Amino acid sequence: QVQLVESGGGLVQAGGSLRLSCVASGSIFSTYAMGWFRQVPGKERTFVSAISWHGDSTYYADSVKGRFTISRDNAKNTVYLQMNSLKAEDTAVYYCAADQTSIVVPIEKEQYAYWGHGTQVTVSS
Repeated sequence: QVQLVESGGGLVQAGGSLRLSCVASGSIFSTYAMGWFRQVPGKERTFVSAISWHGDSTYYADSVKGRFTISRDNAKNTVYLQMNSLKAEDTAVYYCAADQTSIVVPIEKEQYAYWGHGTQVTVSS
């Protein structure tokens, strides 16, 4: 079992930056692949980015590639999402997720067993 708590969301103007954090507790963080997803009201939760347990493999949705960077600090049990050049369409609730069972880093939400409660990101145009 792992508990996840996101922070760092807020209101930012288009073109600005935010850094989301997700702190894990309750299990050995370094054994989990971690992902970030986002959801807007009335739509499905969609993949944003993911990182392997050792941090040397990262994956991004095409819509954020080149603007967002995922990273992790296993000593701090934390995964980050640096978001630059934000656009209005990035507005969503952002969730972090943890997976311990997949052989490859998962990008499908169904593959993640543990989720945080989300943090709101609002980008004004």
